[in-house]
Amino acid sequence: MTDVVLEARGLTKNFGRLRAVDDVSFAVHRGRVTGFIGPNGAGKTTTMRILATLELPDAGDAWIDGLSVLEEPRGVRERVGFMADRFDAYPNLDVMQFLDFFARAYGLRGRDRIRTVRQVAEFCGLTSFAGRPATGLSKGMGQRLHLAKTLLHSPALLILDEPASGLDPRARIEFRELVRALAADGVAVLISSHILAELGELCDDVLVVEQGRLAVAGALKDVARAVHGAHRIAMRVVGGDQAALQRFLVLQPQVRDVDSVGERVEFSLDGDDQVAAALLARAVGAGLQVVEFVPEAADLEEIFLHATRGRLQ
Repeated sequence: MTDVVLEARGLTKNFGRLRAVDDVSFAVHRGRVTGFIGPNGAGKTTTMRILATLELPDAGDAWIDGLSVLEEPRGVRERVGFMADRFDAYPNLDVMQFLDFFARAYGLRGRDRIRTVRQVAEFCGLTSFAGRPATGLSKGMGQRLHLAKTLLHSPALLILDEPASGLDPRARIEFRELVRALAADGVAVLISSHILAELGELCDDVLVVEQGRLAVAGALKDVARAVHGAHRIAMRVVGGDQAALQRFLVLQPQVRDVDSVGERVEFSLDGDDQVAAALLARAVGAGLQVVEFVPEAADLEEIFLHATRGRLQ
């Protein structure tokens, strides 16, 4: 079974004279979280709505588990969970009634429906809020309810449009953990957000769009390396003897841009993981007591600034 859950080819959407989505093609893989980023008005939400069969493209098509969004929209809806950027719960329903309503809409019946509603509520941390009015939840718990509603039919592809918008730090961390757990269970996730620092901790892959066009696509670590042109590594030695560490580093082949940052020394290293491992071995062999040797995490903000030019439409 292929690990490609979503394949989009040549998606194009016009609103009058405005081309909101311009010949966009990409893939999203099973068990991976793909970050979808770009300036406001770049076409992210329109693309997501096309994938969720809520908009028709003017050209191109997309396939979810092999089903075309144009030719087999009903089958696609059975495989996609779409969490829009705005969520309004129905009044006069408590949390469990709200989930039960959507479970019925998804075609779940009898004991299977009851079991699924309970399991999803427990997974999303809603059990203790079961009898609370769906319209009386905090922003964070409302987003959990929105996610729970989206998961009831066990989608293969989860599309999340700005799910962390307006959440406090703890709620964002908890929501991120839920998304990562879903990916670990084999769900493919496409997520947009303007909170790039947090999205970078969550994503495996990244798509960057601007003015409706795809600017960058690929595994996050590969895209980040292409931007940096090298590994960026931070080192620290016992006692913080930065002078000795810097003297060692400036003499090493493939090392450049050596800088002192706090108690660490940061540098760029041209080469792959084997080159990095060999450098660490030489440092230890030279008598340096290395306590940190940390490749810098991929920086989505840097990728975003490198890939886009601030053009709006």
